[in-house]
Parts: sequence; structure tokens; C-alpha cells
Amino acid sequence: MSEQEKIQCPECDASEGVGRREFLAGVGGTAVTLAGLELAPSLVVANQPAQPRVSKPAEAMIRELYQGLTAEQRRRVVYAWNHGAGNNQPATRLRMYNAAIFGPETIGAVYTQAQQELNMRILRSICSDDEGFARITRNNTFDGSGSFARCGAFIFGDPTNNQQFSWVFTGHHLTVRCDGNSEPNTAFGGPMYYGHSPDGFSQRNVFNFQTRSVLAVWDALTAAQRQSATMAQYVNPREQAGSVRHRRDGFPGVAYRDLTADQRRLIDTVMRNLISPYRREDGDEVMDLIRRNGGMERIHLGFYRDANTAPNQWDFWRLEGPGFVWNYRVLPHVHCFVNIALQQPAAPAAPGSR
Repeated sequence: MSEQEKIQCPECDASEGVGRREFLAGVGGTAVTLAGLELAPSLVVANQPAQPRVSKPAEAMIRELYQGLTAEQRRRVVYAWNHGAGNNQPATRLRMYNAAIFGPETIGAVYTQAQQELNMRILRSICSDDEGFARITRNNTFDGSGSFARCGAFIFGDPTNNQQFSWVFTGHHLTVRCDGNSEPNTAFGGPMYYGHSPDGFSQRNVFNFQTRSVLAVWDALTAAQRQSATMAQYVNPREQAGSVRHRRDGFPGVAYRDLTADQRRLIDTVMRNLISPYRREDGDEVMDLIRRNGGMERIHLGFYRDANTAPNQWDFWRLEGPGFVWNYRVLPHVHCFVNIALQQPAAPAAPGSR
């Protein structure tokens, strides 16, 4: 696989192109309590080896990994910070992938056993807890990848001496990263991708608890609110690049600010469930960016259904607001594209323009 962005699944090859944490976040004048909200029952993690206690933050372990690489290994898995940028394409580190970025350079093919274990510890350290790790790894199966060794772990930039860097981990239905805040005002170090092969309504899907929490919002909406929340035209979520593009206004769906207090609390539960697999500092940054972009009051929730979808099901739903997109495809299986950053001021109009 080339370094070009490629979202492709064995299940839909012909049609695709492309824990628990407690904190109180002030969100745009509304105090949103993300503590104490119920998550799904703990996963049964089959055949998952016990994970060693992580005594170092991910960033320190990434530096350790980088410094231990041989010259040949660096040639294979270390790239310049802005590698691949240009011609209206984002840098390689900011794209989303469905396999190792550079196909032959998998973890099993490049790293020693000790380095593989270190990469595993890095991945574990950017998860919230054992439950979050189980979800991100799909019960240690890495979904279609089948194993950790078939995934990829790449470093962009230089993690030493306070320089910009990003450790990017990719596999089937997964792109996550750790960059030590090298990418300013950006959650998760850039756009993120996750998913799981079972359909989102199935209990076998490790992210089913997120689907259930969103459907609880739908159940609580009035008829008029459901009309506002339902998109009149089905929007194909498979256009991955466009699915995470930030809009300045015209967000589809029902607005958080127009909901009752009880309905807002259900949206707050959705937010907690969405960020629950990830470490606390990443979740805190998500909520801080929402606040700086105008607060939860500016977030909208939209539901999308194909003409052939059952009346009580949805093809995908989307949370969207200034600098915020959480695009969640439920059917035929879960694909989630996430992009959260500080919305930049609009460029001034050119002289003489109207």
C-alpha cells in the first residue's frame, strides 16, 4: 500500500474509495459533567495478554523508541514532519489509513521483539484504561489486520530536543497518533479514524455502546425535533476526505442549544462515550476545543438513512459544529472519521469585494 490515503475494507471493497475518566468541563457557559455517566458493560477480552503497567507517558516512550532505532530501521519507519504535503494534499502524518501506511513496513517486519513491545506500550498509554485498550484493539484482534504485527507504527519528525514529531499507528479500521501537542490546537494530533467490522447495531461491535447512546437521544426527541435532526438527502459517508472537512456554518441536524436540559444530558453522555477509550489529556483537549469554538451550544446532531434502511435504524449519524466533526457510519459496519481543531478566523475579504 502506498502512503496515499486509502480507506478500503474487505467487506465492501467494491464500494469504498477512499476508561472511564472523570472531569468537569465548562462548555460555552454550560457546565457539562462527563463524570458518573454510565458506559457499556466491560468487554470480555478474549485471549488478551496482560498489559504491563505503563510507568512512562507515551511521549517519553516514543523518544525511547526513536533513539533505539538503527539507521536501516529509520530509513523504513521515520519520515520528515511534512512528508507528502503539497498539491492540495495534507502531510502523510495527517491522513487516515486502513492498514500500515507503507504496506511492507509493518511492525512485525521492521521492529525487534523488544521494540514491538514498546510500540504496544505506547498504544496502550494513549488509551484510557484496559477497557479503552480493548475497544481500540477490537479485543486484541485489530479487526481485519488480525494481529498487532500486521499493523504499522511510523514516526514523523524528531521526538528529541523538543522538536515536532508524531507517532502514527495504523491498522484495519484504525488511525491514531501521539504528537506531544506538536500539532497546536488540534485534538488527537489530527484527523482520527476507527471502526469495527460487525454492524453498529450488533452487540458484537465493540463500539455498539456509542450507537446505543446516540439512539437514546433520538428516542428522547419530539416529532418536530426529529424532523430537524433528519437529513432530507442521504449523504454518502464513504467520501472520507470530505466527511471531516470543517464548515463555518450551516451545520445539519438539531442544535444542542435547542434541546431541553434532559436531552442535553443525553448528548453529554454521547460525548463521554465517544472520548472514553482515549487517555484523559486527549479527552480534556477535545472538550477545551469545543469550549473555545463556542461551546456545546453550537454542536448539531444529524441522522442519515438510506432509502432501503429499516425504519428503526440509521446508516450513520454526525455530530458537527465549528471546528468539530464526529462522523459515525453505523451500516454496513462501523467507520468513524473524527476531526477536531480550533476554528481559525475567516480570511478578510479581498479589497473591493462584496
